[in-house]
Amino acid sequence: MLTEKAKEIVSAAEAKMRDALNFLEEDLKNYRVGKANPSIFNGLMVDYYGSPTPVHQVASISAPDAKTLTLQPWEKNMIPKIEKAIMDANLGFTPQNNGEIIRCTVPALTEERRRDLIKKAKATGEQTKVTVRNARRDAFDLLKKAQKNDGLSEDVEKEAEDEVQKLTDKKVKSVDDVVAAKEKEILTV
Repeated sequence: MLTEKAKEIVSAAEAKMRDALNFLEEDLKNYRVGKANPSIFNGLMVDYYGSPTPVHQVASISAPDAKTLTLQPWEKNMIPKIEKAIMDANLGFTPQNNGEIIRCTVPALTEERRRDLIKKAKATGEQTKVTVRNARRDAFDLLKKAQKNDGLSEDVEKEAEDEVQKLTDKKVKSVDDVVAAKEKEILTV
């Protein structure tokens, strides 16, 4: 039976692993896979009266169809600044405006771009696995310290380590599943 201290360490490790997986899922949403997705602009910053501001705070973003994204700025004088931010971000499309809204046509992905995205997704997945394993290592270190300093029994420490290892295996498998799903989405023409 795990003690309160051991449960605390296991749950802290689980939280770190969950955060790493959530970060991976959010990061992969930003990959442009040939379909119009407003989340492509999530990291885009625009110069708004001298301060960098997320584009979604100065314009409404929508995807009227599968190949088009539109940005409608709250203020018309923001159109050139938003266009410049899109160009500078090198997202792979050219903005056009009609004085009211900015349209971005999302081009189909080339085979080379698909391979690059898959490589990038796998690298991000590996980085997430490293983060998960670091959380496991930190938990193991805390458990050893608790055994040495706080009188945690060896049996409880081993049981908690087993629990952390099971969590680690589960999260690593989840990372593989998320990356494989994104790879499949990228390859779908």
